Amino acid sequence: MTDKPRFSQAFPYQDDVLALPVTDVEAASRWYAQHFGMTEVERLSEPVPKVILERDGVKIGFAINGGDAAQDGAAVLVSGIAGIRTDLQARGVDVGEVRVDERDGQKFQVFFVVAPDGLCYYFHEPVASM
Repeated sequence: MTDKPRFSQAFPYQDDVLALPVTDVEAASRWYAQHFGMTEVERLSEPVPKVILERDGVKIGFAINGGDAAQDGAAVLVSGIAGIRTDLQARGVDVGEVRVDERDGQKFQVFFVVAPDGLCYYFHEPVASM
């Protein structure tokens, strides 16, 4: 187990974790910086307005691409899920309750966040075997 809770990887629900649909990249950059503790690392205007943010080496991007935010988001693999949840709550994020999911015979501690832009995030960490 790591000492500091961290984002480890991010996987898109739809097509591209570096182009999640939003209507305002400036607002997305501010919100995710403040509430997810991310840092803006790149901003593009072509072919569509897009901003990429990073936390713990994991990049998530937001683009004005006509997609439906309510149908998209990312699964974020983390280490130290309790610490991640506490950090997000301290930053004013409305987080779901932690539960245990099972996929392909493996158990994960998980919780959800639905951001104000409508994007849904599934934070998950494998449960250590006893």
